[in-house]
Amino acid sequence: MHDKRAATPAIGRIGAIPSLATPCQAAKPARVRAECGDLPFLIKRDGTWMYQGTPINRKELVCLFSGVLKREADGSFWLETPAERGKIEVEDAPFVAVEMDWTGDERDQVLTFRTNIDQMITAGPDHPIRVAHDLLTCEPTPYLNIRPGAGSAPVEARISRAVYYELVALAVPGMLRGRRVLGVWSCGAFFSLGDLPNSEE
Repeated sequence: MHDKRAATPAIGRIGAIPSLATPCQAAKPARVRAECGDLPFLIKRDGTWMYQGTPINRKELVCLFSGVLKREADGSFWLETPAERGKIEVEDAPFVAVEMDWTGDERDQVLTFRTNIDQMITAGPDHPIRVAHDLLTCEPTPYLNIRPGAGSAPVEARISRAVYYELVALAVPGMLRGRRVLGVWSCGAFFSLGDLPNSEE
């Protein structure tokens, strides 16, 4: 009768091969990542990835590149693999939040966004929403934190205008750092969309 147990130790031995190395064997030198300088990539404000001035139309490629996108402490964006890294240009934010879904209301509300690369992000303490205002026009531009960067500036998605209007429709009055604001709740966190007028009760 065939003993099925005979195949099992072989798998264990293969997995244990690294432990057979002797102390005399020299460790492999750490791989030095090659610096490629500026790469011919541009991410436009609408989320379109460009290579040498031509749009990258294959979403699979965009998703691949976006997975190795990093942000440095100085705010610059880089494509970084274990072997090499290069700097790219980003007009605004590298991603765009194009859809939003929500459940609950006010403090129990949960807001989930879909980006232009179909990544689902739920706003909350780890993924805050912020609103920047144009210095000249005061026009608001909302952003969603996607993941941390190397410094204080994270990798973000700009929230599209249509989705921003949905956010405003869900907004409620609240207090933030002593100011009366209009904002939204998600996962127990409150995010300001803007100050309330002083005349409003």
